[in-house]
Amino acid sequence: MEIPESLVADVYKAVEIAAKTGKVKKGVNETTKALEREKAKFVVIAGDVSPKEITMHLPLLSEEKKVPYVTVPSKAELGKAAGIKVPTSSIAILEEGDAKDLIKTIVDKLEELNKEK
Repeated sequence: MEIPESLVADVYKAVEIAAKTGKVKKGVNETTKALEREKAKFVVIAGDVSPKEITMHLPLLSEEKKVPYVTVPSKAELGKAAGIKVPTSSIAILEEGDAKDLIKTIVDKLEELNKEK
């Protein structure tokens, strides 16, 4: 699903705040484990991952565990937002920290966009 540019900026900002004040897991393996252990509260997946198979299971797993997720355009930007110097394919936010309200706003907007479909 294509999300508006303003929402993408909010997602990166939420990841940045959560990485500083909460707890995030970086990378597909860590994200998968966080979802399977039901620790993830919000999942962010990079859309420019190649091959796509690397992250294809994450939306399904997120839906199965009833965890909100979003796809952003750039793994480089996602890595930067998470406070690491390398691109990352996905991130699981375990503790939102100061990003709690922002993440709630993002999830609400995503639900609205899904209803419009």
